[in-house]
Amino acid sequence: MSLQRQRGMQAMEYAEIYERALRDPESFWGEAAGAIHWDAPWEKVLDDSGAPFYRWFPGGRLNTCYNALDRHVDAGRGDQPAVIYDSPVTGTKRSISYREMRDEVALFAGALARLGVGKGDRVIIYMPMVPEALVSMLACARIGAVHSVVFGGFSAHELAARIDDARPRVVVAGSCGIEPSRVVPYKPMLDRAIEQAGHKPEHCIILQRPQGPAAMVPGRDLEWSEALVGAEPEECVSVAATDPLYILYTSGTTGRPKGVVRDNGGHAVALKWSMEHVYGVKPGEVYWAASDVGWVVGHSYIVYGPLLHGCTTIVYEGKPVGTPDPGAFWRVIAEHGVSVMFTAPTAFRAIKKEDPRGEYLARHDLTGFRALFLAGERCDPDTLNWAAAMLERPVIDHWWQTETGWAIAGNFLGIERLPVKPGSAGRPVPGYDVRILDDQGDEVAAGAMGRIMLRLPMPPGCLLTLWNNDRRFRESYLDHVPGYYLTGDSGYLDEDGNLYVMGRIDDTINVAGHRLSSGAMEEILAAHPAVAECAVIAVADDLKGSLPLGLVVVKSGVTQEPEALCRELVAKVRDEIGPVAAFRKVVVVDRLPKTRSGKILRGVMRRIADNEAYQTPATIDDPAILDEIRARLRTIGYATVSTDGEV
Repeated sequence: MSLQRQRGMQAMEYAEIYERALRDPESFWGEAAGAIHWDAPWEKVLDDSGAPFYRWFPGGRLNTCYNALDRHVDAGRGDQPAVIYDSPVTGTKRSISYREMRDEVALFAGALARLGVGKGDRVIIYMPMVPEALVSMLACARIGAVHSVVFGGFSAHELAARIDDARPRVVVAGSCGIEPSRVVPYKPMLDRAIEQAGHKPEHCIILQRPQGPAAMVPGRDLEWSEALVGAEPEECVSVAATDPLYILYTSGTTGRPKGVVRDNGGHAVALKWSMEHVYGVKPGEVYWAASDVGWVVGHSYIVYGPLLHGCTTIVYEGKPVGTPDPGAFWRVIAEHGVSVMFTAPTAFRAIKKEDPRGEYLARHDLTGFRALFLAGERCDPDTLNWAAAMLERPVIDHWWQTETGWAIAGNFLGIERLPVKPGSAGRPVPGYDVRILDDQGDEVAAGAMGRIMLRLPMPPGCLLTLWNNDRRFRESYLDHVPGYYLTGDSGYLDEDGNLYVMGRIDDTINVAGHRLSSGAMEEILAAHPAVAECAVIAVADDLKGSLPLGLVVVKSGVTQEPEALCRELVAKVRDEIGPVAAFRKVVVVDRLPKTRSGKILRGVMRRIADNEAYQTPATIDDPAILDEIRARLRTIGYATVSTDGEV
């Protein structure tokens, strides 16, 4: 067979699978569900009788914890490491086998059951990146309780809002979190949150950490070890495939939070399938998602995905730089034999800024490392190309959301490795019907910008609804164009079907009637050899309505004068996009404000620049950055009025 024909046959593999998933989703996902252990079979694969509320595998019964732990022990793989805990901030490393993890989870499930937690009850988990966070989540799944993980360190106000919405019987919390330069007390924030909340949890289980032990409330609070005394291990409770597994509140919500609801059956099927087909990993391999269990990436690919697939997962309590240096990620990969890694582009921008020549990378043996996946924030081509050149391995951008729970678009190492187009999030994942629609709901031509929409039904694993709020679910996601889910992002599909996610719909900049993509301008800025990372925001203009404004962070060691650099960047954007961009101003900043998951807070910066009142997002990594941004914007004529009195 000729090489050309062989390549042609390989090129059909993804296309055939994708078409089959859309043409016959019941057969496709019914077959995928065979990889999961079911206590009772489903009556049908997809129930569309309540459209636009769809349900997968109704009638089927299973237990997610059994599939994540017990099943592997029963298959004779109990001695394989399930979890590797690596904490440079405490100097702790620990390997936990599948058998050990099953036993710890079963015992903690017994502790919850002794406190009255049962099927359908909610448990809020407010924990740092420690193995006990995973134990808490899986223990809830074991007894059919619904967990809601709140990112450790969220403010008392935000935690109180989630307590009132989820109404948990029990809260499981750490006494503190540990940052490279400080200890963050969690328990005082939990106490204040319970004081503020209308709903009062019956009990709190507190993991006392020696770096910051907490005061206990008699009658309500139990120390972790105390809660285990007298507890009996619990067996797995069989639940309906359509029963909720967890609630995850979307970041940055104001007022009543939006609680994304994930089911048990569809979630297990989708994540198990994705581990093999999207990420190309096999049972027994080490998979590392460098995120936090408080985010959807942590739920899907620190906890459930790797364990459902029988992989070893890593719980990393550290940073990409500063714990202790820009070689932290390479050390973890080499030391623990990581095959595939998943993290946010912002982490690699931080590494690139501190170690642009890859000197720390050269100190570590990454022989067994196969691929790097990036998601969470749009990956500019310069960062992707830099990482690929440094690693000499596939670097794959892919795109998904808290609401979907797993990838909407990507590349498929377990199906067929497609050509990487820097700037693109790849091809639509089998099961997702991705369309680009204009403001009137009509489909646009290839290459034309529009709203990224998903034609219903979405595949298994996506959100069922919002917790106790079907109406808000419809208003937020489904009512914009009947039959479609609104992602909230804008972008385009090229002639080969590659998806380019250019930013949130709200980030589109309208200059004198011309709709311009902030993402396209950021690509140009990021390509400059002096720029480590950047953001483009829309600022108000009396004549043109709005104008783009660039903010850039330079790489370590750059000596070019900021004024000269800014002139070069303005000229570069105007040369590549044209005068229509009206791109005239760039400011150099020390750092950009981000959420703890790595998303740049463009909307907040825009409001600061335009002298609008704003609310400091609960997810912000360091609120002090906003004052730094305000001071820099004032040097170029923006943020002239103090908005310290936030709304």
